[in-house]
Order: sequence, then structure tokens, then C-alpha cells
Amino acid sequence: MNAADSPIMLLTAAGLLVAIAACTPAAPGPDRVFVSDEQANVVHVLDGASGRSEGTLRTGKRPRGLALSGDGRTLYVAASKADRIELWDARSLRHLRDIASGSDPERLALSPDGRRIYAANEDRSAVSFIDLASGAVTREVKVGPEPEGIGASPAGDLVVATSEVANLTHFIDPASGAVLADRLVDARPRGVLFLKGGAEVWVSSELGGTITVFEARSRRAVAKIDLVAAFPDLDQVQAVEMNATRDGRRVFVALGRGDCVAEVDPARRRVVRSFKTGHRTWGIGLSPDERRLYAASGLSGSVTVIDLIENRVARTIDTGGKPWTAVAAPR
Repeated sequence: MNAADSPIMLLTAAGLLVAIAACTPAAPGPDRVFVSDEQANVVHVLDGASGRSEGTLRTGKRPRGLALSGDGRTLYVAASKADRIELWDARSLRHLRDIASGSDPERLALSPDGRRIYAANEDRSAVSFIDLASGAVTREVKVGPEPEGIGASPAGDLVVATSEVANLTHFIDPASGAVLADRLVDARPRGVLFLKGGAEVWVSSELGGTITVFEARSRRAVAKIDLVAAFPDLDQVQAVEMNATRDGRRVFVALGRGDCVAEVDPARRRVVRSFKTGHRTWGIGLSPDERRLYAASGLSGSVTVIDLIENRVARTIDTGGKPWTAVAAPR
């Protein structure tokens, strides 16, 4: 037997390979997660698969709402106390430019063609229409006090905003800026979600703990999903940000101080399961492949990663600060 073939040499070589493998960082996952932190004035950057930190983006004061361009390459950050929307390169993490958005932008939505931003300006009781090419506010639509939720239909023919103080949902014509209808919902409406290709509009109400379902064309309420009744063992059930898979078959809603995320079957409009999260879960985001859901919990300073294939909590990431919402971009 040659020395190179001896059991000792083979064992040593195998041990060296194991040691090298253990010291080699794992390859990054297929998506990168951005989490706004309204206390630390940063956006945390995380690897979606492992949860490892990849750094932070230093933003203007109180970053809240986040959005991604259609191709996932540009991150939009609503820096609410800096009165601007920031554009960041989601791959290089380079700051691209700032856009004056009107005072106190809370959430934002992109038009389907990617040419316009709709921003909910909380302390101006208005929705700003922003032209992305010029960076100019082209129209300001007055709505009820403290608008937060904002959404644009897939066809681009409807914008919906919510006023958390007036308990109103506003249906807005994006072409003219006219308010087509105001509809009452339960206390403190927060999120807006379009389903069925834009035929349905779901509006979550934080203090009401409900989701009101509207028919988009008639602006008529057709159903209400009572999350309080679905979770009788929870002391406080709220309804905040919502998200849905691209096929519209799975809807997720952050339950705020209920400290979990609920999954709703939109066909039956019933809760089918829930996932435990950190304290005060405000915002949620889906991975591009829809295999994971990321839940931001502001009062525990954490992000919960939920495996949507096995339907279980995969890990909890301590970020510190006050995480507000999350979006995930492909690499």
C-alpha cells in the first residue's frame, strides 16, 4: 500500500475537507430581504434563505413603506419624516436618488406600468401622484385624515387609499384624480389588497380586526372576514398589512399585537392556519418564489421567516430597532 493510500492519510484528507467546508460561508439564497426600521432610520438587508445580515441602508428619518419595481431591481423607501421617497439599487445596494413626495409619506404603491408612484401622505390627508421620470408631484388628491393604506389595481384603472381616522376607504380615478366613492369600514383601516385580477379589493381594519371585501367596479362591500372571531384565544386581534400569492389562492394578513400572521383562503374567506411571530407584527412580504413569508415585528425588534412549503416558522432574526415592513427581491 502506498503512503498516499493509507487509512491515516485518507482520514486526514477527509478531515481537512470537512474543516474547509465548515469555514466556507454558505452561498447566498435566491432572494434578498429588505426590512424598514422606523426607529434606527435604516433598512436592514438580509439573506432570505439563511437569515444572515448583509448590512443596512442608511435612509432618511423614519423609513416605513417599501416597494419594488416590477423587475425587482429598484427598491423604493418611504422616508416619512424626511418627506421623501428614496430609490436604491436592490442588487448593488447603491443609493440612486431621492424624490420629494409631499409631507409624511407612509406607504406607497407603483402604477402597473412603473411610471408613477402613489404615496399616502399621512399628515396632509392626501394622496400624492408622483411622476417617476421627472420626480415631480403631478397631483395631490385630498382624502380623509391620516391615510395609510394605498394600492393600485393591476389594470391601472383604480387607486384605493384608506383613512385610519375617518374609517374610510377612498376609490380614486388615477386618470383624473377624482374620488369616485368613499366607503365606511371598521376602525382604523390599514392595508389594501387587490385580488381576482383587480375585481376585488380587500381592506384590513386594525382595531376592528376585520377585512372588508369590496367589488371593485361597484365599490360595494360584499363580505367581511372577522379575524377576532377566528382567534377567540388571542387577547388582541388586529388586521394590518396583507399579501397574496400571484395565483391569488393564499392570502396572508399580519395581526399586529395578536403576534401572528393568519392565512386566509380567499375562496371560502376563512382563516385556515396561523403562524406565531414576534410582538406587534405590522408588515409582511413574500419571497419571489413564494416559498417564504417574512414578518416584521416592531416591538420585539425581530423578523420571523415562515416556510410556506412546510407551513412552519423556520427562524426568527433579531434585528433590533423597530422593524415596520418587509419586501424581498430576487438576486
